[in-house]
Amino acid sequence: MLSPHPEERRRQSTPTAVLDLLVIGGGINGAGIANDAAGRGLSVLLCEQHDLAAHTSSASSKLVHGGLRYLEHYEFGLVRAALGEREVLMAKAPHLIWPLRFVLPHRPHLRPRWMLRAGLFLYDHLHRRTSLPGSTGKALNGQGVLNPIIDYAFEYSDCWADDARLVALNAVQAASLGAEICLRTRCIAARRRNDLWEVELESAAGERRTVLARALVNAAGPWAARVMERVVNARSPHGVRLVKGSHIVVPQLHRGSEAYILQNEDQRIVFVLPYEGVFSLIGTTDVDFQGDPASVEPEQAEIDYLLEVVNAHFKRQLRASDIVHRFAGVRPLISSATANAAEVSRDYSLTLDAEPGQAPLLAVFGGKLTTYRQLAEQALDRLQRWFPAAGPAWTAEHALAGGDFDTQAALQAELAQTYPWLTEAQRTRYARSYGTLCRVFLRGMTCAEDMGEDFGAGLTEREIRYLREREWTEDADTLLWRRSKLGLHLTEAQRARVTCYLANREWEWAPAG
Repeated sequence: MLSPHPEERRRQSTPTAVLDLLVIGGGINGAGIANDAAGRGLSVLLCEQHDLAAHTSSASSKLVHGGLRYLEHYEFGLVRAALGEREVLMAKAPHLIWPLRFVLPHRPHLRPRWMLRAGLFLYDHLHRRTSLPGSTGKALNGQGVLNPIIDYAFEYSDCWADDARLVALNAVQAASLGAEICLRTRCIAARRRNDLWEVELESAAGERRTVLARALVNAAGPWAARVMERVVNARSPHGVRLVKGSHIVVPQLHRGSEAYILQNEDQRIVFVLPYEGVFSLIGTTDVDFQGDPASVEPEQAEIDYLLEVVNAHFKRQLRASDIVHRFAGVRPLISSATANAAEVSRDYSLTLDAEPGQAPLLAVFGGKLTTYRQLAEQALDRLQRWFPAAGPAWTAEHALAGGDFDTQAALQAELAQTYPWLTEAQRTRYARSYGTLCRVFLRGMTCAEDMGEDFGAGLTEREIRYLREREWTEDADTLLWRRSKLGLHLTEAQRARVTCYLANREWEWAPAG
């Protein structure tokens, strides 16, 4: 078990006339950079025009993985780094990231068995594994859930991740270390004033404020190039290729705990992942996207594509009417001459712009969920010479907020002993979503009635109040689809009740006990 950061606490700091660092963007990279910087002792402000993980960072395939298919494109360095980060993140965030066993059906006309075996051997050995089992192969003999024409499959290990909560808890930890998190706040202008940045911010209500900062980080994801050109008034160091990935959610396709990685005729792969206990998550596509990244939806052709790939592999056949939820996100990849969107690198670039005597600008382009912590650490290392008094790198050795426990099973057993009136579903979800942070809203509770109104699926008034006051949750969409996935489990009437509750409450957090 990793220890929590030694300075982690909610600090009452006096207003800072000049900030050390202003971060634009509340996705996984922006939140990770803000957290790392705050933990090194820098004064930090993060601004995000919408919500934490409102777009790309909540629309992923929910995986922390090395990227097996990237080996075909010879991206050995990216895969090695991602495999190393997989081990780090499992240790620092055991509530949000846990092992998942993948089944890779063999289809001889797509890739020969020796090629898959060689790729999996590399995947097992490019970086040292400390906890995950290696790959194996097995004959299927028509048994199981796969189409009987598939007679052989491989198995290997990777990890599942709650992407949106990974972002939120990085922001929570950053705030506990003194960072200011400004959501629903746009950066509308940034100008250099010699060794400082003068940054103009505008809230959703139209209120404006000017902030001075010693360094500026552009981690705006799909908007990164636009921020460079329209906000900073500088040339973007990279073109951004927006690639849309769409997913569908269906009732549980199989009863096992394993995931499937399916090869398709176009050389792409599709994941079928166990999701939220009673569902399967299917994705993703790779389609070039033009338009507003905030308004992206799966197209019918993408849905048909995903259904076709799954139905070619499984005995059970899916129809469009089986879909209970769908979502899409835009990946901001570094532009390249590659024609096929699936072949564009998922690696990242950190570009530092600073003439002598000028305040630095660090621009983040590309990246993937798995390598966010490494990206953030490297970003702070790049800015180190402007902050010689900053502390050392720390995130690899310390738990993420709520992650200071050994195993989910042990934490759930502790919750069962301390709060025997919690349902098993609540204990499981609390351990997986909050880790030890659930003790904050459980403090002083002695029975189910103490938790207040029950909105369904174990969601209570007490939990909502916590999310509102500690995780910047202002509306039902944020609560039900990003801070949790309870939107999948509630009826339309129950979701409407949550909406009404959030809209008609006066909020003041008052922890019991």
